[in-house]
Parts: sequence; C-alpha cells; structure tokens
Amino acid sequence: MRILVGNDDGIDAVGIAALADAARRLSDDVWVVAPDGNRSAAGHGISLRRPVTLARAGERRFACSGTPADCVIAAMAFLFEGDRRPDLVLSGINEGPNVAEDVAYSGTMAVAREAVFWGIPAISLSRPKGLGLHSPAQGDWLAGLIDSFWRRREAWSADGHWLNLNLPAQVPAPLREARIGRDKIARSVRVLERGSDGARLEILSAREGSSAHGDENHHLSEGFVAVTNVAWHGAVPLPPGLLPAKA
Repeated sequence: MRILVGNDDGIDAVGIAALADAARRLSDDVWVVAPDGNRSAAGHGISLRRPVTLARAGERRFACSGTPADCVIAAMAFLFEGDRRPDLVLSGINEGPNVAEDVAYSGTMAVAREAVFWGIPAISLSRPKGLGLHSPAQGDWLAGLIDSFWRRREAWSADGHWLNLNLPAQVPAPLREARIGRDKIARSVRVLERGSDGARLEILSAREGSSAHGDENHHLSEGFVAVTNVAWHGAVPLPPGLLPAKA
C-alpha cells in the first residue's frame, strides 16, 4: 500500500511525524509532502499564478513552498507522474481540533479534500494542542485505527467523502460518529494600527467552544474520538417552489 502524508502545520510539525510513524507501521511505501512552514487556516487555495518549489527533505520526504492543496497536486502531478498514485492519503495530525466551520477553513481538510478530487480515499486527523502521540502503545493504536478504516474504505470513501477524526485529550479512546457543529474561529480582531484611512488588524483564532449534543465538541468533551464522514460537495435538493414553474 502506498500512503501519502500531508498537513498544514508544516513538514517539521510534531503531528505529521507521529502520523508518518503510524503510516510506516502499515506500509514500507510512505511519502511525506508538506508545506515548508505553517499554513494553518489556508483553506483550499492553490497557486495558479506563481510557481511553487518542491525540495527533498529526506527519503520520500519533500517540503513544498505552496499551500496544503498544492502539496497534494505536486505529489500527484509530479512525484507520481507515470507511477502508481497513493492508495491512501493521510492529513495531520493537526495541532488543535478541526471542528465545525473548520471544514471550510482548514488546510488539514484541504489535503484530504484534494485527495478526494483525485479519487483517492483520505483521512484527516486532529488533536488537542500539546497532546503527544509518541509512545509505542499510542503509535500502535493509531496505526490500528487507520488500518481498520482502510479495510472498510468502501463503506465511507465513495462519492467524494473522506473521514475527519478529532482525537480527545487521552488516547487510546473509543469512537463516536459526530455531526458537524457550529464553533467558528476568528470572530474578533486585534487593532494593531488605526489611521484615518483604515487600520492594520490581526485576526484572532480563538473560538467560543460552542457545543451541542452529538457534535464534535460534545464527543471530544466526553473523551471520544469524534468521527465525521465529510463530503466535498455540500449540495442538497432545493425546496419545492424555489424555482419558477416550467412554462
């Protein structure tokens, strides 16, 4: 099995090292392509009007100057050109949860979403800030968790879906299916400079920690791994009567 690992925290982040280590417990064909610096909350931007660089950082390990989505594109269109593409893409482990509206903002989500665009099953993973996953037991648990989902990929990866896993503060932990809640980041700014013609602002990443029964934050607070099956296409049927009647 060929596995591609990416993230948005950067190639030197602690989380991607733990995720790549877990992947290597499942396969000897693991590739890491990640941003050369932190690209948190980069969303799904791609670099259409400026070149990106891909620099070797080790065996099957590359740093990319672009966005998280650029990393996947560079891997698919360049590194694996004329070769077998990955069977699975893993994204993370993000430092901090990816819940609620983060599905739209997060670069971690963008890696998984971009993989789905290429028709490849993907799993994104996030953890609370400060949670380490370096003990052998935790690494074995994480590898087993990924392997269990990989073996049942037909049940969740069809039609543009990927799995989003939020890990609780203590792992190993049991799993619960979660619905996407509402807990928006960046509701406030800090004024750095103010002038007559405008201002220089810092957008703050803090969130309120809102939670409702059954959403990701609710399950995380109970100590569960919150699992969400996410789709890149969010369209639902239009309500009756919204469009004009046919002539």
